[in-house]
Amino acid sequence: MENNKTNRKGFVFTKYEAPFQSPFDKLFDIFKELITHTSGDFDEAIDWLRELDKEYKLTTAEYTIDDFIEDLKQKGYLKEEIDPEGNAGLAITAKTERAIRQQALDHIFGKIKRSGQGNHKSKSPGIGDEHTGDFRNYQFGDALDKVSMTESLKNAQINHGIGDFTLSEDDLVVEETLHKSQMSTVLMIDISHSMILYGEDRITPAKRVAMALAELITTRYPKDTLDILVFGNDAWQIEIKDLPYLKVGPYHTNTVAGLQLAMDLLRRKRNTNKQIFMITDGKPSCLRLPDGQYYKNSNGLDSHIVNKCYMMAQQARKLHIPITTFMIAQDSYLMQFVREFTHANQGKAFYTGLKGLGEMIFEDYETNRKKRIKG
Repeated sequence: MENNKTNRKGFVFTKYEAPFQSPFDKLFDIFKELITHTSGDFDEAIDWLRELDKEYKLTTAEYTIDDFIEDLKQKGYLKEEIDPEGNAGLAITAKTERAIRQQALDHIFGKIKRSGQGNHKSKSPGIGDEHTGDFRNYQFGDALDKVSMTESLKNAQINHGIGDFTLSEDDLVVEETLHKSQMSTVLMIDISHSMILYGEDRITPAKRVAMALAELITTRYPKDTLDILVFGNDAWQIEIKDLPYLKVGPYHTNTVAGLQLAMDLLRRKRNTNKQIFMITDGKPSCLRLPDGQYYKNSNGLDSHIVNKCYMMAQQARKLHIPITTFMIAQDSYLMQFVREFTHANQGKAFYTGLKGLGEMIFEDYETNRKKRIKG
């Protein structure tokens, strides 16, 4: 009897079902976002979580916000502490700080993988230790350990036949590699008052990017170094663990102080490859004078302050330190300043909103660390 059944190939579409998450995990993902927005203020984050619970029914009678708080304590994400006024309260632990950094890293890396933009990827091959999967003909001077024996033997068989096997120099091929050098990076974050003006929170995306970059370097490139500094009226270095608590202050923008500190930090590094990433949304509006007083001018671009910025850019260029500016503003006169600043340093500039900031910084970091900067 003839079988009329035929095998068919194709796609079967089913209704999407989200991966299972425990009640704790669901709330914890939201809590990590809230604690970043509140700069580490646990009480404020929990207040927001309770409001969200009222609106979106995040909890049930079997698992409440109070149960979630108890779990945070038991899992080591919370600790009890006494504030300077003697009041008892709860605060996040180092374990929570690491979880926040990991979430920021996953968030940004996930977007890069999904978008597949590759706008700033370097395709320049060179002598290095990162294999590209591409091959080229052997050239005099190539190291013998770079010769791909499998591909070379295959060429010999094709060119000379199996019966009379001969391996000549013309059969040899070398696998291309990219130089993957150690990189020392300073990330500068503007914390002047303009970072929260006009109803837009610009500081939270900036510190989220910093946390993700810190997690990337410490976990995947442990030989690289990352120093983070903030600049307002002055500039000072902060530790990675301080990032969740970072806040904007009532400051002007002393870009010169930030660049001075960044270059001081990089001078101490032994790596040849050094770079500065600067996240800012405002114009330079402040200088500290030799007598310790501040010269401030927020009206337009002050030529005295701007010229000092150009001098710092040129000084960094002489030290072979490229500066990449991520400008979170679209004002034409500010963009013109950044263009001239970038020209003085021979660096790069990205004119961007908050959307895509993380992806831009990550792709640029990956590109730069595969280049050899001549020192």
